[in-house]
Amino acid sequence: MRNGDAFDPNCPTRLVLDRIGDKWTVLVVLILKDGPLRFTQLRDRIGGITPKVLTQTLRAMARDGLVTRQIYPEVPPRVEYSLTPLGHSLQGPIRAITDWAEENVTEVMAAREAALAE
Repeated sequence: MRNGDAFDPNCPTRLVLDRIGDKWTVLVVLILKDGPLRFTQLRDRIGGITPKVLTQTLRAMARDGLVTRQIYPEVPPRVEYSLTPLGHSLQGPIRAITDWAEENVTEVMAAREAALAE
């Protein structure tokens, strides 16, 4: 299989970049790194995400092979989400970007404020 070319406007690599560049996808990957969680646990740990957006994010991540949805035959049904091997492979790159963001947030926000003041 041929590798993608992110600079080719017709390459599906751009679709992959859209998925992994989404802030909710980043947070879901980071939260699921330690194991499966239920929907409400994910929602509560992420904070600030609506149920609708979390549902859309999880569906898109499942479609793209990053998470699995396991339904347990209980009453009421228990549903857990977990990372696939592909989803686990994103942890390193996402952790590096998240670390950079946390280390540089003050500088970025100062630059933003300075630009707004101009």
